[in-house]
Amino acid sequence: MEYEEIISNKYSKSVAKNVIRNLLLSENVKQSKVFYNWNLIQQDKDDNKFVDCAVASNSDYIVNNDKHFKCLNEVEFPFVKCINIDQFKEFCRMANFLY
Repeated sequence: MEYEEIISNKYSKSVAKNVIRNLLLSENVKQSKVFYNWNLIQQDKDDNKFVDCAVASNSDYIVNNDKHFKCLNEVEFPFVKCINIDQFKEFCRMANFLY
């Protein structure tokens, strides 16, 4: 799992396992099965799993700062909106999620 690998590299394996476990047990996390691979990102094909999951789960948007996702702005179907971390923070601030 990519999240676990990245968290392990920055912190430790035990922290990564705890984060993943808590995500999987969280009431506001929805697991979705992907039945179709869109392969919309050509520069880093490993990123496609996030796009496919967003489409399968009917997500409102993907939040990240990865430049490879910018190509999604040119794709009309399936439409996947991507916002960066700063845009997400602003969204949360406007919705009174952050103080």
